[in-house]
Amino acid sequence: MAEETLAGQVLKLHGLPMSSCTTRVMICLHEKGVEFELVPVDLFTGQHKQPPFLDKNPFGQIPVLEDGDLTIFESRAITQYISEKYKDQGTDLVHPGSLEQCTMVKVWSEVESHQFNPVISPIIYQFFVEPLQGKSPDQAIVDENLEKLRMVLDVYEERLGKTKYLAGDFFSLADLHHMPFLFYFMKTPWSSVVDERAKVKAWWEDISSRDAFKKVAEGMKFGEN
Repeated sequence: MAEETLAGQVLKLHGLPMSSCTTRVMICLHEKGVEFELVPVDLFTGQHKQPPFLDKNPFGQIPVLEDGDLTIFESRAITQYISEKYKDQGTDLVHPGSLEQCTMVKVWSEVESHQFNPVISPIIYQFFVEPLQGKSPDQAIVDENLEKLRMVLDVYEERLGKTKYLAGDFFSLADLHHMPFLFYFMKTPWSSVVDERAKVKAWWEDISSRDAFKKVAEGMKFGEN
C-alpha cells in the first residue's frame, strides 16, 4: 500500500485501523491521495508503552506518523501537516488561499476537539471498550454525556442550517475530524440523537458517503460489536 512521497520517502503510520485517532489520519491521507504504510501497534501486549515506541511518542499513544526523519504524534496535528504538505493534490482540507475560510476551518476543528470529542468519547468507551475488558458499561456516564452531546449537536444543527458543512460550503478537516467517533456512535443504541436532528443527519450521511471514508470504514471492525 506504500509508494514514495513528494520527498522520496515512504510515509509510515503507526496505529490500528479500529482506532478513532488512527482512522482520522487515514481518512485524511485518502482524501489527499497519499499512499502510506500502516504499521500495526499491538496495544494488547503494551507495545505502545515500550521504549522503541515511546521514542516516537513519549505519551505512548497512537497514531504516530513518520515522514523521513520527521516524527509527528497527535492525530489532529498529523492531519494538519498532511493537508498542508500535500496542499496541491487531492481534496483541499484547509483552504489556505482564503483567510476567512482557513480561519473557520480552524474554529470548527477546535470545536470538535474541545466541545464534541470530550462528550462523545466517554460514550464510545463505555459501549465498546468496557465490555472488551470484561466490565459492564456505566450507564450514568453514558446518560450524562448524551445530554451534553445533545447540546453540542443543537449548535451544529443551527450552524448546518446556514452552511452545508461546519466551516462553510466546503468539506474540510473540521468535518473530517468528527467522522471516526460518529461512525461508532451511529452503531450504538443512541444513534437517534443524530437522526432526530435533520441537518446533522444529512451532514453525517453526506460526509460518511465519501470514498475516502468508505475505504477506512471497511477496517473499523471494532464498531461491529
